[in-house]
Amino acid sequence: MADLASTAEKGPPRLLHVHGSFSLGGKEARAVRLMNLWGDRARHSIVSAAPHLMSARDAIDPATPADFPDAPPLTGKPGLKRFKAIARFLSGYDLILSYNWGAMDAVMAHRIHARSFNLPPLIHHEDGFNADEANGLKAQRNLYRRLALQRAHALVVPSIRLDAVARQVWRQPAAKVHLIRNGIDTARYAQMPALDAIPALQRQPGKLVVGTLAGLRAVKNIPRLVRAVAPHRDRLQLAVVGEGPERDAILAEAAAHGVDICMAGFLSEPWRFIGLFDIFALSSDSEQFPISLIEAMAAGLPIASMDVGDVAHMVAPENRPFVVPDEVGLAAALGILSRDQGLRERLGDANRLRAGRDFTEAAMVDAYATLYGEALSSPPILG
Repeated sequence: MADLASTAEKGPPRLLHVHGSFSLGGKEARAVRLMNLWGDRARHSIVSAAPHLMSARDAIDPATPADFPDAPPLTGKPGLKRFKAIARFLSGYDLILSYNWGAMDAVMAHRIHARSFNLPPLIHHEDGFNADEANGLKAQRNLYRRLALQRAHALVVPSIRLDAVARQVWRQPAAKVHLIRNGIDTARYAQMPALDAIPALQRQPGKLVVGTLAGLRAVKNIPRLVRAVAPHRDRLQLAVVGEGPERDAILAEAAAHGVDICMAGFLSEPWRFIGLFDIFALSSDSEQFPISLIEAMAAGLPIASMDVGDVAHMVAPENRPFVVPDEVGLAAALGILSRDQGLRERLGDANRLRAGRDFTEAAMVDAYATLYGEALSSPPILG
């Protein structure tokens, strides 16, 4: 954090965060956590390409200097007039932080007008892909990213897979790509949660709780998890923490398969409740380095997951056999874990040790502070 603060000559630096959406998910939670930790050492402005999706603003500490200015349209038909308006908006800050595909038009505006508007450095963050690229990246978008990122100061990715995509597909120089793994305050997750920490959850006698944390979007594929739980519904119930447009579809799938499900809605501060789960499950079509997985590991939970992103590299080696390629495998993994308490405990202990060793918040914060501080002290773009 010192590296970030030490760059300010005329008060705290002004950081503009450009999101595709600012609904609370993994990347938003990380961005907000960094804002809150840095407190008044930086001033933050947050805009969203989908202005109605701004729920993550509620997680920003009231003591953290933050505002939400009106921006020109950040999505739409590409055009020089629109890019010029975006560039003019970007010019009022010391550092631009853009996130994911939804912010790529702002990156392109920066690419085109960096010199003419004397724009500040831009650092782009890629955390993964939506459902429309879950099964393969789109060639047109790859070309657009490749062009737009040419003047970016840095590209930050959280996973080994994205690191390879950035270098090989988007053709970014190795020196520009920074692999910064997500991290959390693992010590918080050691505490025993209160039994009522998930108010909507009612434990059924003789059943274990399979839990997941996710924005309820199609790419998270919670209906797949419902179907994987279904063969074991005599001894498993499902708890889903999160909100989103797929809520009704998930409830319908649970009703169709006779699965006992708790739709808990959005809950902040996962360390207060995630330990109520007996098994953590991840059913997404696409992930990279999911924070919810680290949270479950830090809470000492065994993991059953689809083999997406870096998940197989994140869990403890003992847990890797339960990172599976398909829905049948996910159902089988849940069945094995549900029948063996000793196995659940061994995997949970191994996951907790790995999270505490490799995925700490301190390492993540230091890496971001160093990178942002270096960008803030860099000379203007000349070419």
